[in-house]
Amino acid sequence: MPVARDLRVLLRLRYFRRLLYVRLLSQGADGVYQVALAAYVVFSPERQTSAAAIASAMAVLLLPYSLVGPFAGVLLDRWRRRQVFVHGNLLRALLAAATAGLMVGHVPDWLFYVSALCVTAVNRFILAGLSAALPRVVDTERLVLANSLSPTAGTLAATAGGGLAFGVRLLSSDSDAAVVLLGAFLYLCAGLSSLSMAPGLLGPDRQPTRPHLGAALADTARDLLAAARHLAVPRRREAVWALAAMTLMRFCYGALLVLLLMLCRYGLTGDPEEGLRLLGLALALSGAGFFTAAVVTPWAAGRLGPGRWIVVCSGAAMVLEPALGLPFATGPLLTAAFILGLITQGAKIATDTIVQACVDDGFRGRIFSVYDVLFNVAFVGAAGVAALMLPPDGRSPVLVVLIGLIYGAVAAALARFEWRRAAEQNEGRCFT
Repeated sequence: MPVARDLRVLLRLRYFRRLLYVRLLSQGADGVYQVALAAYVVFSPERQTSAAAIASAMAVLLLPYSLVGPFAGVLLDRWRRRQVFVHGNLLRALLAAATAGLMVGHVPDWLFYVSALCVTAVNRFILAGLSAALPRVVDTERLVLANSLSPTAGTLAATAGGGLAFGVRLLSSDSDAAVVLLGAFLYLCAGLSSLSMAPGLLGPDRQPTRPHLGAALADTARDLLAAARHLAVPRRREAVWALAAMTLMRFCYGALLVLLLMLCRYGLTGDPEEGLRLLGLALALSGAGFFTAAVVTPWAAGRLGPGRWIVVCSGAAMVLEPALGLPFATGPLLTAAFILGLITQGAKIATDTIVQACVDDGFRGRIFSVYDVLFNVAFVGAAGVAALMLPPDGRSPVLVVLIGLIYGAVAAALARFEWRRAAEQNEGRCFT
């Protein structure tokens, strides 16, 4: 297979191989830790889980990506990246071990969430550093290939880590703390693996003149504002519409995930362990939908155009989400998990394509930082709204219908925009 052949070529590069080990161990540990956190918050038999607790856990997992992410590069350009991997992973190992201790000690929830928040906040620096370090271990001709395969391998490692956590959690009772300790051990291995590279190998190069940290952070904030102004130009409205549509679809996906968690915990089964198995199956099917979208979307978006493909995705969700969700039965919900995974990821791929095509090269990094913030804040906001609307068993027809209406509004608004844009282009005028 071409992918296997390309990976073999890259693995001949010694320092790429070592950096990849750090990525696999680090992201594998992320998968273990995140599943352990979700299982503890939602499926511990001794805890009376609420939608508000789930929303809090999602905020802990995702908000650091949004709040820290745009500014992580400023610090990564000042610190040696190899040292970030060593100290960051060792710090996460200690914090994860502390989280396990808090689980056993039955401390107040806020203290547990503070510990978990610190672990996930450090993660943003690790992931950004892994991407920034790639050009130091791969030659220019292979850089595109490395950028394609390395993050994919990391995602697979995180998925494998999540599966390992599910397995450990299901095989032994009262094992939430043990699963977190497994994640801490993998973080420790990632930190120790980083020691196989020289401190200066991964950069950054020392610069004789460097702005003060406060000035650099202020410049980053100004860059984000400049990115927003860049999008305000009329000829980039397609990107704005796509970003708005994707933000609303991400909101819908987040609300449905909270609903699914509550149904698995209380609405479909009274046994936490059986509910955890059901959740694992639903997430696996949603992941299969994501991979299916990666196969289907290039063909569909090529035939219809990326904007129209988003219309198709949101329109399909408008019809299928209430039809499969309102029965609140296991079979339809598992089917919905696969379809919504396909629809959400298909729309995201199309949105990425539109943004890349419409935005000037010098602004793409900053625009995607704004995109990242919108993406995660919408997800957390959806969890908060769902927490206010969901009953304890998760059976809320009102929420299901509301989400269907949001999908319908996205489809209608974007279809109208695409029709107007096509009409203007057919008349030979630049669409504004």
